[in-house]
Amino acid sequence: MAEDKYCFGEYELDTARQQLRRAGRPVHVEPRALGLLCHLVEHRERVVPKGELLDEVWGDRFVSEAALTTALRTARLAVGDTGSRQQVIRTVHRRGCQFVAPVTTAGDSRPADSGEEARGEVAASHAPSGADRQTIRFCRAGDGTRIAYASVGSGPPLLKAANWLSHLDLEWTTPIWSHWLNGLARNRRLIRYDERGCGLSDQTVARSTFEDWVHDLETVVDAAGLDRFPLLGVSQGGAVAVAYAARHPERVSRLILAGAYARGRQVRAQNEVESAEAALDLDVARVGWAHQDPRFLRVFASQFLPEGTPADWDEFTDFQRRTTSPPNGVRFLEEFARIDVSETAHRVSCPTLILHSRDDERVPVSQANELAALIPDSRLILLKSRNHLLTAFEPAWDEFLEHIEAFLSE
Repeated sequence: MAEDKYCFGEYELDTARQQLRRAGRPVHVEPRALGLLCHLVEHRERVVPKGELLDEVWGDRFVSEAALTTALRTARLAVGDTGSRQQVIRTVHRRGCQFVAPVTTAGDSRPADSGEEARGEVAASHAPSGADRQTIRFCRAGDGTRIAYASVGSGPPLLKAANWLSHLDLEWTTPIWSHWLNGLARNRRLIRYDERGCGLSDQTVARSTFEDWVHDLETVVDAAGLDRFPLLGVSQGGAVAVAYAARHPERVSRLILAGAYARGRQVRAQNEVESAEAALDLDVARVGWAHQDPRFLRVFASQFLPEGTPADWDEFTDFQRRTTSPPNGVRFLEEFARIDVSETAHRVSCPTLILHSRDDERVPVSQANELAALIPDSRLILLKSRNHLLTAFEPAWDEFLEHIEAFLSE
């Protein structure tokens, strides 16, 4: 029946057949998430309570709200939306969710009533997005290692240094990173790359040291034809960005550090107890990665996303497995522990914005304080979160983007 088919942007949802298509091609969606999407579209004229969604999608099976959150995230991802944008599915605090994108039914050229007016800008947001819009290229570092880099969006450039762990293609389909890419590429051209040993870059490499990472960044800058640009470093990518900015002050206009640190865990250990803890952390990592022990990998994931759900940790773990090999994972962690840019940071001359979760469980906030003290023209913003990697569903994420936008607009 015609009324069973709903079109929004480049998507067509057939609720009778439980099928979603994008530009005529099928989109695979987990059944619960697809059921949630269908119910929201069919009842788009109102806010649908959480209880109703749980009853309709899961029936008499008891599940927690975490399952609903996961399904909602998956549904948003399938239609190019995020929890921070909410241009297709809006969450109404303490009430429920509503489908808010303009909708036409099959055979009708007029938007069906979505319950709200003046949403023309939403339809425009459904141009091909994410991986379909990015251009992936390759360049070679001085030692011959092939480095994959990508560009997406338009406007002034923003270069993101590589960090643990990356995959230029898969990042668009994981809720761990997709909101980062969409948010950072808004109104600008985002350039990023996979560090050697992971993602689409060469995975079999002779070495992978901190100096190699800095040289790889230099290689990507030249290959992308960048002259002067703002640079973003996340986690250990922050130390790489600091080293690059100190060596090339003529290239970096502004520096943004998120969850970054100047000294790795072994270097910053101040007594025998801390040294022993750092060594134990590496020993456990070696065993856990070598054997792909699911217990270790989940604990490791929870350090990055302590406020995440078990589904988030499983997603994080699966992404890591698909991104690099166990030997490379161990090699990265060993090198992270030895990072030290404390004698370099004072040479960074550009304005620097340091963003850090106040209760970060992976990288202590003391490291953000140290960076702020070392870099002359820096400012420190602490965000209310325990997560090392901010999720799309916490208030700190929107604040994070707002601070970056304001900083780059100065």
